[in-house]
Amino acid sequence: MAQGVFELGLLALRRYLPYLRPYIGLVVIFGIAQLGSLAAAASIPKVIQGIIDGPITHHQPGGILPQASLLIAIGLLEFIFIYLRRNYSGVASLRMETDLRNDFYAHLQNLQVAFHDNWQSGQLLSRAISDIGTVRRFVSFGLIWFLQTIVTFAVVFVLMLNLDWQLALVVVACMLPIAYFSNRFHDKYKVIARRLQDQQGDLTTVIEEMATGVRIIKAFGRMPLMQKRFEDQARLVRTTSLTGIDARARLWTQLNFLPNLSLVAVLLLGGINVVQGRLTIGGLVAFMSYVFMLTWPMDAIGWVLSMSEECQTASERLNEVLDSRPEIADHVGARALDRCRGRIEFRGVGFKYPKSEDWVLRDVNLVIEPGETVGLVGRTGSGKTSLAYLLPRLYDIAEGQLLLDGIDVRDLQLRSLRSHIGVAFEDPILFSASVHENLVMGRPVVSDEELKRALEVAQAGFVWDLPWGLETRVGEQGYTLSGGQRQRLALARAVLGRPQVLVLDDPLSSVDVHTEAVIEASLATVLEGVTALLVVHRPSTLALADRVALLDGGTIVATGTHTELMRSNALYRALLSQEYDVEPAEVSR
Repeated sequence: MAQGVFELGLLALRRYLPYLRPYIGLVVIFGIAQLGSLAAAASIPKVIQGIIDGPITHHQPGGILPQASLLIAIGLLEFIFIYLRRNYSGVASLRMETDLRNDFYAHLQNLQVAFHDNWQSGQLLSRAISDIGTVRRFVSFGLIWFLQTIVTFAVVFVLMLNLDWQLALVVVACMLPIAYFSNRFHDKYKVIARRLQDQQGDLTTVIEEMATGVRIIKAFGRMPLMQKRFEDQARLVRTTSLTGIDARARLWTQLNFLPNLSLVAVLLLGGINVVQGRLTIGGLVAFMSYVFMLTWPMDAIGWVLSMSEECQTASERLNEVLDSRPEIADHVGARALDRCRGRIEFRGVGFKYPKSEDWVLRDVNLVIEPGETVGLVGRTGSGKTSLAYLLPRLYDIAEGQLLLDGIDVRDLQLRSLRSHIGVAFEDPILFSASVHENLVMGRPVVSDEELKRALEVAQAGFVWDLPWGLETRVGEQGYTLSGGQRQRLALARAVLGRPQVLVLDDPLSSVDVHTEAVIEASLATVLEGVTALLVVHRPSTLALADRVALLDGGTIVATGTHTELMRSNALYRALLSQEYDVEPAEVSR
């Protein structure tokens, strides 16, 4: 049992020790205070023994006062050590938890979009909040308390041997069943702990989906369905929690029984030794006090064992994320692109989504010259949006090359690459922040003139009529705004800073016809001298394109001006006239 907990502790320390290293001074103070409080607690029974066997036995009241003063001094010293122990352990552990959570969040951001496609948001939330807290409690408290318990047993056992070695062996014999009970608990509770933490993640997912999809739920009257889903998942968490409570209660009851059993044995055998003169009354009282000192370590062992199992499963769940390496990252030797001309070339590009064997794009060849706007047209599921994802490296190509100014985008630093590209997708995402914060997205310097220009291009002047203007908070995912307003803000964000390359995925799908015409007129000015890839779903948007590329079956089958394609390509004419029937099997991402 001890070896298992200790090995788990070392495993946790190896992974998380770097987070404690900056606060090693606090940890040292905590360790000294812990040992100091133990030394003070262990010395109190010896002083009591001295009082009983000395002044009390010899009827010398005058000798009690100095001994009592010593007890008070030891008590004050123990109080100081306990205060230091609790204060510094709490400070160090919370700082460690903060650093670990910050690194976990940063790691999540560095992971590719494909990773997040395959994970429930609730599972990530539960790991970022609950599991990190569990690891912090064990590394900072559970493991240290376990070591403290071992030291307490060792110190108390030596002191017991000094008083009466036979009684000491009796106490040890009474404690031997600990290993048996602990091993049974370990085998059972590790399964319960993992199941509970996974179920808590699933419950978090249900709550998160309800919060983000509340409009759909209410619109379709599915509140009872979602309530039932929540109650069913909450019931699973409750059932598993009760199973864990039962397992812990059984262990703690068994562990609490052992000190009481040893206390009875000490009282009976120790009383006989006192009667036979082999042990003094003070020695018996001191010995029983040491037995009482083992009561809390018995409780602590049960607490540490349950915490260690929870920590083990929490560590496994965290490692499932932390051990995931970013597949889209800067390569060794990746360079920055100081100046971007904006020439884009797709050279034999093939792409399929991770964990899928189906090719979304294959043998895509397209050149977009600097300052040219190319519209991308195709039936639903032809891969238009997927092609738009490739340029800012939200996904990486599976074959071929994607070049920016003659350089493979995989050979450019991600931060540098994306600093030259403005992106607006069909589904605009806004954050729970002010309009201004959503627009600038952390850009170091954005002038007021540039901000106003971007808002004018996107016809987003409505922001000036909001209650606090640019400082108005738009709510989570921007749901306090209409779909058209969100889309216009996303477009303003894309053109802000005058990026040399724009990737626009049907950025006008949610605006009315009049606003669309005004935005297109403004965009035409912005697109002058800018290289743009424009995913087109509405024929009117083609007026912005210098050329059009027709995508079918994951391959570009024709390029040319709108007039040329209307004249020469039947598929193009059918798509724009909405006469082309799309087979269900062809509808994909």
